Formats: sequence, structure tokens, C-alpha cells
Amino acid sequence: MSLLESVLIILGMFVVTFGVRFVLFARAHKVVMPVFVERALKFVPVAVLTAIITPMVFMTERQMNISINSPWLVGAFAAFAVGIWRQHQLLTIFVGVTVFFIAKYTL
Repeated sequence: MSLLESVLIILGMFVVTFGVRFVLFARAHKVVMPVFVERALKFVPVAVLTAIITPMVFMTERQMNISINSPWLVGAFAAFAVGIWRQHQLLTIFVGVTVFFIAKYTL
């Protein structure tokens, strides 16, 4: 792929992404969403984050790894437990990352 093709692809992605968001934001004050849609949209960040993190936790080193020696899995379990217990996002992230690094350097 040439440099020109790469630049054109990046510019095209920018135009599409910006265009979609601009249209949605420009019309946002004129559109009223139903209550069930607004309730459902609250789950989007959790769903997206889960979709990003799950492959990292279970597919370490390009293969399925479900052993207790996996620092990714240990950190994920700790974050999950704290998230269920306290329901505080920053604390959950902090505990998950801390447990991950402790497990990574001790296991």
C-alpha cells in the first residue's frame, strides 16, 4: 500500500466518523428518545469495555489461557469481585490493575 493510499484511507475514515457524529450531535436537541432507549444506552460503555477486555483476559499469548497462573485472569477476577461488591468504577480499575501487576511479577 502506498503512502497516498494510506493517507486517503485515513482521511476517508475521518470524514465518515466526523460526518456521522456531526449529524447526530446537530440533531440531538431536536430528537427525543424513548425512555427504554435511554435506559438501554446506559449499558453501552459496559458492553464495549467487556468486548475489548475479554479477549485480552482469555487469549494471552495468542492462545486460550484459563489457568490461575494468568495475571490477566487474576486481575480480571479481582476487578470483577470489587466491581460487584462496591460498584465504584475507579476503585474497580485501580484494584484490577494493581492485582494484575502484583500477579504478573510474582507468578
